[in-house]
Amino acid sequence: MRQPLTAGRIVTYAVLILSALAVIFPVYYVIAGSIMSPGQISSYPPDLFPHGIFTGNYEGASSSGTPIGRQYLNSVLQTSIITLSQLITSVLAAYAFVFMKMWGRTVLFGLFLATLMVPWESIVLPNYLTITGWELGGERLTASYAGTMIALVLPFLANAFGVFLLRQSFLQFPTELRDAATIDGCGHWRFLRRILIPLNKPALAAVGLYVFLAAWNQFFWPLLIGDSADKRTLQIGISQLNDAEAADPGLILAGVTLSILPTLAIVVFGQRFIVRGLTAGAIR
Repeated sequence: MRQPLTAGRIVTYAVLILSALAVIFPVYYVIAGSIMSPGQISSYPPDLFPHGIFTGNYEGASSSGTPIGRQYLNSVLQTSIITLSQLITSVLAAYAFVFMKMWGRTVLFGLFLATLMVPWESIVLPNYLTITGWELGGERLTASYAGTMIALVLPFLANAFGVFLLRQSFLQFPTELRDAATIDGCGHWRFLRRILIPLNKPALAAVGLYVFLAAWNQFFWPLLIGDSADKRTLQIGISQLNDAEAADPGLILAGVTLSILPTLAIVVFGQRFIVRGLTAGAIR
């Protein structure tokens, strides 16, 4: 039976609709503005809907002095490596904390969590001095493209947040099933690969999405490590478009659109995995 539409419910719906519009409108206008002509973008009052599809902004961004295409590839490669690495290290570490008996694992897990309280800004300089002091093939590590990519991903190959989230999810696994698998001769690797991982896909997806979004939006570290435009990531390229083409906002909107489309698609299609994964372990 439908509840009556009271004044309180009307106010609630109105607030929710306005809040949704406040979140959605900037994203919509960035995408719509990227296909507007320069005259339509600068018109007053501003147009909210494109009169047609104008591709000149994307063509201008790709042909500008900023190598957007190469930087886009750098972002994809960097994000993929970081996401895959953190998933692997988080799964293995969480498995060890839950299913492997060892002395002091509670204390060790507490130390893992303590690293989350260390501000990233406090370890940027030590990481930078350490990595830039290394050599690859007799030359400075960041002198080559491969060395720069190693420097971009190295500080982020493991993270305590993923270990914590997967540990909470693994703690819900029935110990009876683990004992039964052990009796049947199922070793650690087989149990992890054939039983535990398939039953914890929501938590794995949540960790993967969180890591992907964090890595994709990195700005400060790629700015420090990359010593040339073709070794930097897309976020740096957008800021360079803003500096070089401040009189043409269409190029900036096109660059921002290229940046938000992957994250927008992941959030839209992976939202249910994020919710299910983050709530795993909340109730036991």
